[in-house]
Amino acid sequence: MTVCWIEPQWPAPAGVRVVSTLRSAGVSAAPYESLNLGDHVGDSAVAVAGNRQRLAAAAGLPSEPMWLTQVHGIEVADLDAVMGVKAPGSADAAFTRRRGRVCAILTADCMPVVLAADSGDLVGAVHAGWRGLAGGVIEAAVRALKVPPARLLAWLGPAIGPEHFEVGAEVRETLLKGDLGAAAAFAPNARGRFMADLAQLARRRLAALGVDRIYGGGHCTFADADSYFSHRRDGVTGRQATLIWLEHSKHRPAPMQDAAASG
Repeated sequence: MTVCWIEPQWPAPAGVRVVSTLRSAGVSAAPYESLNLGDHVGDSAVAVAGNRQRLAAAAGLPSEPMWLTQVHGIEVADLDAVMGVKAPGSADAAFTRRRGRVCAILTADCMPVVLAADSGDLVGAVHAGWRGLAGGVIEAAVRALKVPPARLLAWLGPAIGPEHFEVGAEVRETLLKGDLGAAAAFAPNARGRFMADLAQLARRRLAALGVDRIYGGGHCTFADADSYFSHRRDGVTGRQATLIWLEHSKHRPAPMQDAAASG
């Protein structure tokens, strides 16, 4: 079985590459089967390293991804400032202007958001779960890029969908602070709680910043157990990765057979 992923259908500039992995074709055993890319969830270090090597070979990664230590915060790593450092440390977003430098976000229900400047010389990635959204991680990432938001394109990767993301009133209230219009992203359920739409919340925050070219948001990690890891569904489980980078050449080669493009 070959390593598979999805790629966004978005009008990104030539040379911007995004890969969002699926869970199959790896070497990890249950409950991490099989392409677990997270080294912090209890899986064998040998298996994780093997999975990362498989992905790098299949996707033709130009370098080892800069794996962040994600803490559901708002720290943004400038990957160009940590040249020669194996890992940039604790952060929940990253960006680069250097070709061949790979931004990476690990998720298992939280929303990965990738950003690209329409000039084709700047990309970034954001780990946006509800805590990160509430804290302002998207706002922090857009500020860190230091380009007018109207110049940015955003793609929302696979995350838990609104039919499965149940939250309490306290989480809803936290996410409504500063944006009462976000109430439309919450539907009350029969248990006295709320079903939350992470994609809608992320879109609202991007739009409020002036990012008006927003794509994706249609893949539910909880609903599609064959394709995605989901912490809410399974508890102990693996992590998929969403990667973005600037290719060394703007003339992208023909897609590989195991790359399934999807919006």
